[in-house]
Amino acid sequence: MEMTNGNSCPGEDMNLADPRLEVDFGGVRLKNPVIPASGCFGYGYVMSRFYDLDVLGAISFKGTTLHPRFGNPLPRVAECASGMLNSVGLQNPGIDAVLEKELPMMRSSFHGPIIANISGFSLDEYRECCRRIDGAPGVEIIELNVSCPNVHGGGMSFGTSCESVAEVVRAVKEVTSLPIFVKLSPNVTDIVSIARAAEDAGADGLCLINTLLGMRIDLRTRRPIMANGMGGFSGRDIFPVAVRMIWQVSRACSVPVIGCGGVASAEDVLEMMMAGAKAVEVGTANLINPTACRDIIRNLPAAMDRYGIENLKELTSSAQGN
Repeated sequence: MEMTNGNSCPGEDMNLADPRLEVDFGGVRLKNPVIPASGCFGYGYVMSRFYDLDVLGAISFKGTTLHPRFGNPLPRVAECASGMLNSVGLQNPGIDAVLEKELPMMRSSFHGPIIANISGFSLDEYRECCRRIDGAPGVEIIELNVSCPNVHGGGMSFGTSCESVAEVVRAVKEVTSLPIFVKLSPNVTDIVSIARAAEDAGADGLCLINTLLGMRIDLRTRRPIMANGMGGFSGRDIFPVAVRMIWQVSRACSVPVIGCGGVASAEDVLEMMMAGAKAVEVGTANLINPTACRDIIRNLPAAMDRYGIENLKELTSSAQGN
């Protein structure tokens, strides 16, 4: 397939700036609420061949660990009717390579706020990654991925218990002054309790939801398609689950929420913000259409007009009912 710039020129993309789309949360101001989600946009600069990245509200870069990781064995992706499963396993070059190479390249094509998605397999790893990223040019928020297994806690994901989430938040708050947003897993019994634990421990914001746990079986081999067996399910079908959880968490916590999960249109952004999100991350849609984020931003003003929305700041927590 021939690579294009999405049939736009830089001047055309810059016309997407619209004060009606501006949002402010956690002390960070965005020109619009649309953020490519971690894991679906790499470190951003490769996507600049499709459009001017400066139209984006922010970018959440690929999940980064202390040391380089190859990730899980192949195959680690499986298609689904309305989404995909992945078990990539946090493949990344490690925090030092990100600071020395990836981040400077990212800053050459994007000049807005950067959200550093940090993962770890121990409290010390989370703490050290956050210490090293603190003060990095352009990084304005740290997004903690707490869906990683705790190697010192029996392998259970950090994000599945109130105590372990709180421990991670307290640990990283000791080494950075950047706002800490905790990306919550939906694979829990009570996401509200975990969100409250993160807030009580000092989290400056929350991001939800991460992927839902799923599996596909190969009918010929009668075995799981992915080498790791299970993987994270993402795409359009998880959108209602994300909206429900955002609604619950935003009403239980006072810190700002970034919504994520199945977003593919301007209308999805409005719905998620009505549920309580201050900004919205777009994930799998970027893998289907590399200009998805730009297209959503282009379509937001018209969608707002259709529903009588003067500006996005009025939307948060405006949905009615329980």
